[in-house]
Amino acid sequence: MINIASPVIEEEERRAVNEVIESGMLAQGPKVAELEENWAKYCGVKHALAVNSGTAAIHCALYAAGVGEGDEVITTPYSFIATINPILMLGARPVLVDIDEETFNIDVSKIEAAITDKTKAIIPVDLYGQPCDWKELREIADKHELKIIEDACQAIGAEYDGVKTGALGDFGCFSLYATKNIMCGEGGVVTTNSDDAAAAIRSFRQHGMTSSYEYADLGYNYRMSDLHGAIAVEQLKKVEDFTNRRQHNANMLNEALAGIEEIVLPKIASNRNHVYHQYTILLDKSIRRDDFIAKLREKGVGAGVYYPKPLHVYPHISKLGYKVGDFPVAEDLAARVVSLPVHPKVTDADIEVIANAIKEAVND
Repeated sequence: MINIASPVIEEEERRAVNEVIESGMLAQGPKVAELEENWAKYCGVKHALAVNSGTAAIHCALYAAGVGEGDEVITTPYSFIATINPILMLGARPVLVDIDEETFNIDVSKIEAAITDKTKAIIPVDLYGQPCDWKELREIADKHELKIIEDACQAIGAEYDGVKTGALGDFGCFSLYATKNIMCGEGGVVTTNSDDAAAAIRSFRQHGMTSSYEYADLGYNYRMSDLHGAIAVEQLKKVEDFTNRRQHNANMLNEALAGIEEIVLPKIASNRNHVYHQYTILLDKSIRRDDFIAKLREKGVGAGVYYPKPLHVYPHISKLGYKVGDFPVAEDLAARVVSLPVHPKVTDADIEVIANAIKEAVND
């Protein structure tokens, strides 16, 4: 089976973990500090703060942005639930805006109409590995004095107009979950150029502590261990190689699948690149997705659906007043997306197998 995801774990990662074990310093320590320094340099920002998940990263960023009870945060209904849950965790309200049909990202042209006097921040999601329309987004945020918290959990290394994700908003949030472009099993990073925000995040990720057993506010145990940090340090060294391989595989898929009328291939918008956390195609409405995926798996091709339903239909979101029909683009695309294997372990021969399986599945 050509799996939809497969982490690359090599001798460097194994050796780094063993060194941490032998050192006896397993909790947050020098490896986490090394990761933070290297990550900040890679993204071109002043601060990078390591935490234990992408969810924690978004929660920390929202807290540092001053989001609290009764505030509103504009975001997309088409993402993983971790984009929205931290908003609710702070007692704020997610205000959803439909997505762009070609990029799957938030439709920036619809954001301004959703802004109220309660709006505190915007969370755009660089879905599947492609950045949003940042020029227009920044203009809107500056005009209304809003913070931008970039959910770049799927997009490390992607760029908009030559600027890397993590440096595009007031905050950048990354995930190091096992299936991400680089990973450490579980982990996350928050980036920012604000000294005050960085200090707030350092406190928030450690129970609200400001100095030894002094607590300024409610905080959480969001620290990253040095075991995870050691893996992430080695993975970050390989991010460009991994990205190049994903882009190579995506280009091969584009060539192999070109001209198949029943599917729409991924599109890259202007002024940005795509790091292909997922290579996501769109099926024609005449194709039954479950049958299509089953046929691929019969041919040894793993496929995934990210995401089968937009977030506003889930009970703890819909009870805020959202209903089916509110975001027609997100609802339509969620019913037709299929993601194909594109990770660095996918070989050129695998691409041929994937392409042939798709052609057969479409023609059956």
